[in-house]
Amino acid sequence: MSSHEKDFQASSNHNGFAERAVPGGQGNQMIEVRSQRSGVSKSHTLSARLLALSFLGALLFVLSFPAEAQQSKKVPRIGYLSVLSPSSDSTRIEAFRQGLRELAYVEGQSISIESRYAEGKLNRLPDLAEELVRLKVDIIVVGGSTATRAAKNVTKLIPIVMAHGSDPVELGFVTSLARPGGNITGLTHLAPELGGKRLELLKDIIAQLSRVAVLTDPGTQGHGPQIKELEVAARALGLQLRPAEVRAPNELESAFSAMTTGRAGAFISLQLPTLDRLRERIVDLAAKNRLPAMYPNSEYVETGGLMSYAADLVAMFRHSAIYVDKILKGTKPADLPVEQPKKFEFIINRKAAKQIGLTISPNVLARADKVIK
Repeated sequence: MSSHEKDFQASSNHNGFAERAVPGGQGNQMIEVRSQRSGVSKSHTLSARLLALSFLGALLFVLSFPAEAQQSKKVPRIGYLSVLSPSSDSTRIEAFRQGLRELAYVEGQSISIESRYAEGKLNRLPDLAEELVRLKVDIIVVGGSTATRAAKNVTKLIPIVMAHGSDPVELGFVTSLARPGGNITGLTHLAPELGGKRLELLKDIIAQLSRVAVLTDPGTQGHGPQIKELEVAARALGLQLRPAEVRAPNELESAFSAMTTGRAGAFISLQLPTLDRLRERIVDLAAKNRLPAMYPNSEYVETGGLMSYAADLVAMFRHSAIYVDKILKGTKPADLPVEQPKKFEFIINRKAAKQIGLTISPNVLARADKVIK
């Protein structure tokens, strides 16, 4: 072994680390210095890493706030106000959701819906409408004139979209159909001569018809306009109208008793939310009393009722999503004309006719858009 190799021969210290001998007997001092330098270097590296991680975490934490705020602003909140219960209204609200999906809205991501149901209790509507206002919804969608009135009474700023309803001009909701002029727009299920057409179809089926009962609830907003339209049509057709009022569910049986006692040859049911929630009982009582009926929408006929002549109510709810989309994109409700139905469907349930012993002529059946057998 050379003298140079002997001077740098490795040995072990008491800590078990490999040491190198250095000339002049300064090995232990050199090792100690190197150990100190190594510790300082490791400490500086660790501190730098911790500092970098802390800075990165703080930066992400700060940046997350504006990102979340921006995201929440992008998701509009739609209030939905209904007189009905969730089960009675399920087909209609689902049609509205379908309309939104067709316009590329994704519920929970690009739009949210806050639904409030009065469960048929009209006195709950004002509180439910105020609740939607407190939630600061961007738009309130309403089903029916009674819900429209409740929403109108609590806000003049939030846009209100009618999915359907009676004459909004007569009820004071809009200035005119072409120029609503306020924060309310949407669709109405009324059209010129609609009541007359319904009475005319009843008379075509029942040749000797002279008295027609009108199933209604005077406490609802849609009662007045619909009754007025029917009265004009009845005079022209030589028919007598007999109101059968139902202000509460427990009055339904007595209303049918009044129809039979008054010798009504048939009855017509108005498009009212308080009656819609009773549609199954109404159809059942009509069958038990063997009374022909003209219903305000196809939902009654699909439940087992005799016939209806009306606009497609479900399609109207789906179409109301277009109004919501236009308003969210900046169009003012005052500039969106109220639409009236352009197409009406005449639907007959032959099974229901057979059940009450009513024969419908082939000529009338041929005029139906749909016949349920």
